[in-house]
Amino acid sequence: MNATDRTPADLLRSALAADPARPLVTFYDDATGERVELSVATFANWVAKTANLLQDDLSAEPGDRVALLLPAHWQTAVWLLACSSVGVVADVAGSPAAADIVVSGPDTLDAARACSGERVALALRPLGGRFPQPPQGFADYAVEVPGQGDRFLPYAPVDPEEPALIVAGREFSGAEVVERARAEAPALGLTGPGSRLLSGLPYDTWEGLAAGLYAPLATGGSVVLCRHLDRLGELSLAQRVERECVTATAR
Repeated sequence: MNATDRTPADLLRSALAADPARPLVTFYDDATGERVELSVATFANWVAKTANLLQDDLSAEPGDRVALLLPAHWQTAVWLLACSSVGVVADVAGSPAAADIVVSGPDTLDAARACSGERVALALRPLGGRFPQPPQGFADYAVEVPGQGDRFLPYAPVDPEEPALIVAGREFSGAEVVERARAEAPALGLTGPGSRLLSGLPYDTWEGLAAGLYAPLATGGSVVLCRHLDRLGELSLAQRVERECVTATAR
């Protein structure tokens, strides 16, 4: 990866320039049987569309706080990188009442209504499907995002020293996210390009975010992100590790 990358969005741009076709995020939901594989290019396209939604439709500006009430999921990873692209603060499991924008999964809609700003809801259905009935007071992400542009340019430069992420009550700048992800990658078994980490950790801690997104991205590796991994037996897990060419695990 490029040593000059200072934000997670920088890391994604470098990954796209280096090898757009390689896998970046492979997602499993062991409650539904869903599997989704996103190459760097496909993931970056989702990020660009989501960043355009944030900047243009939701009027997000650098420094705004976006409460992400979402589980460990490939669409959550997209939102984290979209926030970095725009320069807004991704507040993972943060207070909707203190946020300018809230992004909610289907299980947290009631709590999300405490946000007085824009509200976006994700159905988290297979293939990025819509809600059968759109929740009142929310924009349905699956309805709004397809029509967004495939390229993103921020209206204002993103300062890597400004706050970019809040998780478990701790605030990180974009530069701190990159530096810490790089520093912790070897302990996770990420040794460079080609490393493939299977993570069953939730996204509501730094450790879960590092294993499930930032450290693989920072090292040119990839992640097999597993939701509801506790429903998978050890034999099936071993088969997944082999089938997905996993080189390290975090669970």
